[in-house]
Amino acid sequence: MKKNIHPTYYPDAQVICACGNTWTTGSTQKIIRTDLCYKCHPFYTGEQRIVDSEGQVDRFYKKLQARQQFLEEQEARELARTSPERPIADLQLGTRATEALAKAGLTKVGPLLEKLAEGEAAILAIEGFGRKSLADLKKRLRQFGYTLPEAAEEIVV
Repeated sequence: MKKNIHPTYYPDAQVICACGNTWTTGSTQKIIRTDLCYKCHPFYTGEQRIVDSEGQVDRFYKKLQARQQFLEEQEARELARTSPERPIADLQLGTRATEALAKAGLTKVGPLLEKLAEGEAAILAIEGFGRKSLADLKKRLRQFGYTLPEAAEEIVV
């Protein structure tokens, strides 16, 4: 063996755990400090505790909370998107169709869907609202995520 290239070996090196437990062993360091040992490790003790020496658990919980908040905001946006209180002007049907529905007293999507539940004939009876406007209306309602009533799905000639 070559001389002066190997580290100093301490046969009585002391190991000190964060829980206060100490013991001696052989090592190249005189004092060894550790976070866990056989007396405090959850595997050996059977305790359910989380050892977080680097803040990993806190970071995980922050990410989990941010994900939950994102999902709640997304759900709120989706509910707002399909709200029956949405103005018909937001559907961007065109000036003539929007004004025809406004003259008939339909300014929100909720009452419009109720009218559609009566059938296509009820909507087509509105003055100034024709088949093209009806097709555009159905298309826009589907794009915004609304479910059309069954009576509106039937095409009446």
